[in-house]
Amino acid sequence: MASYDLSHPIESGMSVYPGTPPVRVESTATVEADGFRATAIEIDSHAGTHVDAPAHMLADGTTIDELPVERFRFTARLADCRPLEPRAEIDVGTLTATLDGDLDEAVDLLVVRTGWDDHWGTDRYFDHPYLSREATDWLADRGLSLGIDALNADPTPTDAAGPDEPTGYPVHHALFSSNRLLVENLRGLGRLPSRFELQAHPLAVRDGDAAPVRAVAVVDEVEA
Repeated sequence: MASYDLSHPIESGMSVYPGTPPVRVESTATVEADGFRATAIEIDSHAGTHVDAPAHMLADGTTIDELPVERFRFTARLADCRPLEPRAEIDVGTLTATLDGDLDEAVDLLVVRTGWDDHWGTDRYFDHPYLSREATDWLADRGLSLGIDALNADPTPTDAAGPDEPTGYPVHHALFSSNRLLVENLRGLGRLPSRFELQAHPLAVRDGDAAPVRAVAVVDEVEA
């Protein structure tokens, strides 16, 4: 078996959703001065590579700490939707053409590759592709959670937003209403085969709506 880290490192100044407090990683002690090293970390629950629970959008939604740990170990299918234009809508036709009928009942997570992790740390990262509501309903009807290598599964508001783009968070609501999960800000999907195991265990935040994860793909080396 081979393992691949699909997480963005947590560091000061990293890309976050507009309006989110910035991430700060600061030294609080050093070996030279204190005899040990320690670090203070300030991070929003949705910053970096993270998993969203239904409580993120639903008042009565399941929280991170209420979910059993096995929910964060997924049988994943990769959907490589590239090439995509900025702010492109990924519809059902795009997904099904990418999958070419190769989706069985063992799969419980669809990981959508947009290629937008290449733009991490730039303004372009905020003008990512997004899923249509119909595509999300298609996922939810099949009991699939969603992973994506972009900031957001819904459109992120920027000056480049088009007048016909959906507003709000229809993808989030469709997934959470079906008790599905959402893993955002993945990276490095180009190393993966079409099928793999994704382990995305979050911090055990009490009453949490989301939490950062160390997302790791576990791959059979014969398939890689």
